Amino acid sequence: MKKWLLVLMAALLTLAGCSEKKDTNKDEHALKKVSVVLDWAPNTNHTGLYVAKKLGYFEEQGLDVDILQPGDAGADQLVASGKAQFGVSYQEGITQARVQGVPLVSIAAIIQHNTSGFASIASKGITSPKKFEGKTYGGWGAPLEQAVLQSLMQTENADINKLDIINAGDIDFFTMMKKDIDFAWIYYAWTGIEAELRGEKLNMLYLTDYSDQLDYYTPVLATNEKMIQDDPNTVEAFVAAVAKGYEYAISNPSVAADVLLEAVPDLDKDLVHKSQEWLADKYQDDAAQWGEQKLAVWENYAKWMTSNNVLEGEFKAEQAFTNDFLPKKETK
Repeated sequence: MKKWLLVLMAALLTLAGCSEKKDTNKDEHALKKVSVVLDWAPNTNHTGLYVAKKLGYFEEQGLDVDILQPGDAGADQLVASGKAQFGVSYQEGITQARVQGVPLVSIAAIIQHNTSGFASIASKGITSPKKFEGKTYGGWGAPLEQAVLQSLMQTENADINKLDIINAGDIDFFTMMKKDIDFAWIYYAWTGIEAELRGEKLNMLYLTDYSDQLDYYTPVLATNEKMIQDDPNTVEAFVAAVAKGYEYAISNPSVAADVLLEAVPDLDKDLVHKSQEWLADKYQDDAAQWGEQKLAVWENYAKWMTSNNVLEGEFKAEQAFTNDFLPKKETK
């Protein structure tokens, strides 16, 4: 009887050990919870994030990712404070943050070249920066806006003092055009495409047509220095999944558009599909791989900002971005 009890106890201990081992293995494979904060309402700039979530690319990397809208705080503030691990940002914002001692770091360029510019309804006849004279610009009140406007106008010896600049706040482009505002700063991939769908012809003056220094990265993915130092494996996993998401969107724009629409059903279907098609070959463009950033782009834009009095302080471009977390591509 005692021998039987000893055998039973041994069996129970063995089962308990197996159970404990199984639970440990389960914990080892638990997904790590992180969040990424958007810069604005969801749009096709963000499609790769939604694809990575929907198609399981984050899960493949051991991550459970929440995609959040910024709210009042803003993505940069939430990422800098560590309240979110990742965010969608802009080169100009990170540049200004770093000279103020805010440790934001760009870890991938979402779109390789600047697709923004000044747009107006074609009937207004604003076909060059010289035509800004005597017109009204509707913006959001940032010093950077006036510097960019002046920079473009100077290329044609135009006088910025003859331009009326007003703060239009969050009013959308098409509403502005009905309120005696002549032109505004837009991303063509969204507002420009919406104009096409409305049958509204625009005159679009891209910043890159007037200055190589204004061909900066907008938007980018960002994290903070502490995250890079303390948890580089999570940063690498996140970037790998997102890269795969954007690569999928490049190759499959229509399916990727449907993924975004499923996640955000309030978006206009036609706008999302046409915008996604327009952006597909612009995410990576002429870069060796999606997300790649160049030191010269960061240096040139910072020089432009400094020379136009919108950047004060020492800026070390090599510390503002990194390509280290991009997936390693096999060389042929």
